[in-house]
Amino acid sequence: MPAKTAKRPEKWSNKSLPLAADGKTRLLSGGNPQIPKGDGDAPVQRYIGAMPEWKSDVGRRMDELIVNNVPGVRKAVRWNSPWYGVDDMGWFLSFHVFTRYIKVTFLQGASLEPVPTGSGKDPDSRWYDIYEGKFDEELFVDWVKQAAAIPGWDGF
Repeated sequence: MPAKTAKRPEKWSNKSLPLAADGKTRLLSGGNPQIPKGDGDAPVQRYIGAMPEWKSDVGRRMDELIVNNVPGVRKAVRWNSPWYGVDDMGWFLSFHVFTRYIKVTFLQGASLEPVPTGSGKDPDSRWYDIYEGKFDEELFVDWVKQAAAIPGWDGF
């Protein structure tokens, strides 16, 4: 008689992830949209459109402020996050959705004035967490202008 084997667990599937407001995009843990990597404005706009709740409005406003204050800004989506950069200078900003906030990472944030408060293992990056109703546009624009003028990250 053959030995009994344990039943294999079913493989995890994207089908179990909730859908974004657009009804197509899957939301990962914490509500971050699952967007395929891509270059240019279109994948970034797809990401922003799929951000849940109030976060989509803030995402649109951040994108508008970046475009209006950084001439010729480059855009891409990598690792389910929008990235912003300047040709020959590298990437200076990325953001990611969490359950209660949007985490904006300035890749050379330690060089900004005032220095954004969030920090981790990377000695250069700093982040700014945006909670509902707490987006300081003036400070954000100041940081964006500074960050775009500093040589950034050119990792992809």
